[in-house]
Amino acid sequence: MSKNKNIVLGVTASIAIYKACDILRRLNQEGFSVTVVMTEEAQAFIRPMVFQNLSGNKVYCSLFDESSEWQAEHISLAEKADMVLIAPATANIIAKLACGICDDLLTCLVCATKAQVVICPAMNENMYKNKITQGNMRRLESLGYRFIPPIKGRLVCGKIGIGCLAEVDAIVEEVKRML
Repeated sequence: MSKNKNIVLGVTASIAIYKACDILRRLNQEGFSVTVVMTEEAQAFIRPMVFQNLSGNKVYCSLFDESSEWQAEHISLAEKADMVLIAPATANIIAKLACGICDDLLTCLVCATKAQVVICPAMNENMYKNKITQGNMRRLESLGYRFIPPIKGRLVCGKIGIGCLAEVDAIVEEVKRML
């Protein structure tokens, strides 16, 4: 079922970034080819080399990565993807996508892809429940973007609330179902 399916895993700056490593590992075990695109801010939490070692693929971090040959990577990655999975997804990336802002590799890639886009929010409960965030998610859903909602758990601030990244198993099962 998953053979030859390509997933671009978009990783943003959330403390839940460590779960992206498990998501990547599980998707690989299921036979998916996974390429990671990290936002610049995500690199403050984890180095790209971790994802490169787990995936066996180059990790993309910038629209203007220096390489030996020029390539419009946001276009080539967008065309290659069967799915773009953003996990964890911050309120910032959700807002950028809802407004059509294309100011980094991940947002440009999402704008250029015809693949399904699946977003897994992870943020503080107040940010998640904020009317603007909720409106941004409704807008994206109306455009065909899919969400795997966060769960209740211990947040970075120490409180218990909704905003924790969905369980890795739930994300992987939903990806398998969609593809």
